[in-house]
Amino acid sequence: MAEFRGQPLYNCRNCRNPIALRDDLLSKKYKAKSGPAYLFSHVMNITVGPKEEKQLMSGVFTIADIYCRGCGEVLGWKYIIAHDHAQRFKEGKFILEIAKIAKLY
Repeated sequence: MAEFRGQPLYNCRNCRNPIALRDDLLSKKYKAKSGPAYLFSHVMNITVGPKEEKQLMSGVFTIADIYCRGCGEVLGWKYIIAHDHAQRFKEGKFILEIAKIAKLY
């Protein structure tokens, strides 16, 4: 069982680089380019790309793509700024596309 301090890990599906801890998972009710996605409070071993304005399903956001530090795969994005006050809870959080990650127990 792959664990970090006793927790299951989410890894990059491509290179198995550890990306997130189970305890940092906030929601499984998100959608991304490739389909279902998860919202995390914290991720690790990633590189954050340039900021861009994007119209998403829940409004306009300033986001930045996030890349696996191990292989460079795009894993999802980071919410930088929510332009709708009701969406501000997402600021500083991360979307990981399920198709790009694997949960190791």
